[in-house]
Amino acid sequence: MSRVGLVRILATLTFIALVPLLSAHAVELPLLFSDGAVLQRDRPLPVWGRAKPGAGIAVEFDGHRVETAATAAGEWRVELPAHAAGGPYELVVQERGGGTVRVRDVLVGDVWLASGQSNMEWPLLQTDGAEVEIAHADDPMIRHFKVPISWSEKPEARLAGGAWIAASPQTAGEFSAVAYHFAREVREATGVPIGIINSTWGGSAIEAWMGLDMLGIDVATVAEKIRQKRVVYDEAEAKTRAMIARWSDTPPAMRDADWAATGLDESDWADLRVPASWESRGYAGMDGVAWYRTTFQLSAREAEGDLELGVGQIDDSDSVWVNGRRVGGMEQSWNVPRRYVVPAEALRPGSNTIAVKVTDLGGNGGIAGSVDQVYLRPAGGSQRSLAGEWKFRTVEVSVAVQGDKNQIETLLYNAMIHPLQPYPLCGVIWYQGEANAYPGGDRRYRDLFAAMIRGWRAEWNAPELPFLWAQLTSWISAGDTTDALGNVQSPWAVLRESQTATLALPATAQAVIIDVGDAHDIHPRDKRTVGHRLALAARHVAYGEELTYAGPMYRSMSTRGSRAVLHFDLQGSALAVRDGGDAVSGFEVAGTDRIFHPAQARIVDDTVEVWSTHVSTPAAVRYAWRDNPEGANLTNREGLPASPFRTVEW
Repeated sequence: MSRVGLVRILATLTFIALVPLLSAHAVELPLLFSDGAVLQRDRPLPVWGRAKPGAGIAVEFDGHRVETAATAAGEWRVELPAHAAGGPYELVVQERGGGTVRVRDVLVGDVWLASGQSNMEWPLLQTDGAEVEIAHADDPMIRHFKVPISWSEKPEARLAGGAWIAASPQTAGEFSAVAYHFAREVREATGVPIGIINSTWGGSAIEAWMGLDMLGIDVATVAEKIRQKRVVYDEAEAKTRAMIARWSDTPPAMRDADWAATGLDESDWADLRVPASWESRGYAGMDGVAWYRTTFQLSAREAEGDLELGVGQIDDSDSVWVNGRRVGGMEQSWNVPRRYVVPAEALRPGSNTIAVKVTDLGGNGGIAGSVDQVYLRPAGGSQRSLAGEWKFRTVEVSVAVQGDKNQIETLLYNAMIHPLQPYPLCGVIWYQGEANAYPGGDRRYRDLFAAMIRGWRAEWNAPELPFLWAQLTSWISAGDTTDALGNVQSPWAVLRESQTATLALPATAQAVIIDVGDAHDIHPRDKRTVGHRLALAARHVAYGEELTYAGPMYRSMSTRGSRAVLHFDLQGSALAVRDGGDAVSGFEVAGTDRIFHPAQARIVDDTVEVWSTHVSTPAAVRYAWRDNPEGANLTNREGLPASPFRTVEW
């Protein structure tokens, strides 16, 4: 289980602990109105909650008092006047003749909703430069509210949990990294308190974040999909139980050293591919403890020196043994590549045995990561792969297939977005799309994304609520294919195009981040750059600053002989090449035969000329049209990358 998962559990436990306190008062407030809250400045402030039917309610805040009465259903709502940034203040809600709720240490500033999937959820603790960043995270005017992962078949009025937490070196490590970097820069630019509501779920599809009306479907459609999923989950769970039944008689006295011993009888062990999560190899819904074993060969000379051993990214904790000797281990580090030094005294010429104990507390488990992270490297020698079939068996596991609730229409919206309304927002930052980057889903995304933005704005009654997003970064997705003409077809490139098309909506902007991805990790560790570019967009869209906030955007194409001439929107900047180079790369050009060829390119004033000896009459150009366009290097003079594009949608 990741640290993100632990935060979810702690947030839920916090909520459970608060339940008796809430029930002690007849008057109740949503969890967003709790100690340390940040309220949106310069907007009327709705405050709402529940009380005894018909009860008189008085709400006081910084010298303003508003009264109302609860409805027959026990619901009440008032509206306080707009308030300038400042604080701390106290919000007092009193039931006439009853209890009083005091919300302390309340700030007024700007509230941003950060939503999407794992790259927005990703904690600051697990990013580049985290140690230094966390040590300096001493600004209590930046506050973070994590909505626990939760789902519902109907729109909920209340969150499942959550609490406001002020940034400090003790707390900021668990904040959304993108949102923290964004908040820090926006706070520096505005000087006001910044509140981040972090409502994210790793791996989630955009459909899960949309309401019924946004999707144009009904309750029955969602209910039927859930029913069908339950059938699939039950079948998967039964299959897993059947697979592990062979190990039901595990000897109770076996110690770790016994499981790691050389010569252990492996005759009843299964074969399992490494690296891969055990869920992906048929053990769906399984959590707990399992062992992996394999052997490798060393020459007499190789066995005389230390050896570097890589055993992938283990979800969640591991204990690694070589020839019966423990050589390393990590706790709760599901996304960290394991690299251990095996001392020479643990090695021997000929066959050597590796044993890995894996403990998984939730979600995917096993030895995962990339093939090149599973290896051995003798001292002074070359790296040798250990990827392949290992021996595997479970020791103490549980089976409960939770399913993919984060893929089903409306379920996350109902539990993680709807209960936030009508808490006023300054804007939204969004980082999602990986889960929709597949053939068909990539093109459909442009309609879904626009519908979601319009839907959220309508429900907050804010038709131009600033909505900013991170375009998909670079990564080898294994989803790119080659068509009959030899052209690369890339769902990730099409989804980026769909994100760019959504800029047609007002008060929107995107941060292009193809230059800060990781070819081998869908979760690149540079979140500072993402937060910075979103903050630039916010400073323009939300705060009205005149600054260059995005890179070159393709506008049109003309031809000059055998060369295509590309024109861009530059926001008053100028075209440049990343890192100050001269050669422009990342372009392809095609003629009327629709076959794309790698192209040469050069910057000419505010245009880019593109040509290839294989194309006499250019008909189309495309740029960075790959899942991992690492060679694409067109930027503006501020270093902000050009957005990927194609001139013709063939």
